[in-house]
Amino acid sequence: MAEKLGMVVSQFNHEITGEMSKKAQQRAKEIGAKIVKIVEVPGSYEIPLAVKELLKDKSVEGVITIGTIIKGGTDHDMVIAHAIARKLMDLSCEYSKPVSLGISGPNITWQQSEKRIDEYALRAVDSVVKMLRKA
Repeated sequence: MAEKLGMVVSQFNHEITGEMSKKAQQRAKEIGAKIVKIVEVPGSYEIPLAVKELLKDKSVEGVITIGTIIKGGTDHDMVIAHAIARKLMDLSCEYSKPVSLGISGPNITWQQSEKRIDEYALRAVDSVVKMLRKA
């Protein structure tokens, strides 16, 4: 039986996250999982709230996250990335459902983020499916 997954995609830096989303959807099909709900949010900062709503849904067994946090002129990217990672881990434990960290960054350039599109998209899907298949 195919794992039923939700996916949250940040629209900020859409040229990158849009490609990541496509790759993640392809990967899910390749490994026999099904993405049943996709939620788009303005930026990576909003990902945890959308993840929480998907985790409440009994038809969703795990959640894939897709985003990128590009380095700017300050340490804002570090603050955002650390807060998001911690909250996603907390939500996964609270709901006893796997949540991936398919968010590249912090402290990366646009070019580094482009190079990581495939890697992060595939890992985001694979990690959730592997956790579900172990359970």
